[in-house]
Amino acid sequence: MVDMAKRAALPWDAILGAEVVRVYKPSPQVYADTTEILGLSPSQVCMVAAHDGDLAAARQCGLKTAFVLRPVEHGPDQQSHLRAERPWDYEAADLNDLAMQLGCPT
Repeated sequence: MVDMAKRAALPWDAILGAEVVRVYKPSPQVYADTTEILGLSPSQVCMVAAHDGDLAAARQCGLKTAFVLRPVEHGPDQQSHLRAERPWDYEAADLNDLAMQLGCPT
């Protein structure tokens, strides 16, 4: 993930996953440990995902939420996760769209 971010010149502050916190979604500990590692309060962190269940778990822990569409995540005939099933803080067609909504220069 770090190599991908560097090649794409993505200005990410951190890349965190289960390997770092050693717990898996949707455990609340995932979100609590992640915000603690970052030194931020949950309200200062946004979970970005293409799955409503992941976003719901993050919201329950106080994180902001952003649904980003991944229409071919499961191949060209994908039938699920094609739209947000709940109202999240942000809903975006892709990461560039989310960046624009957040006021980031592209």
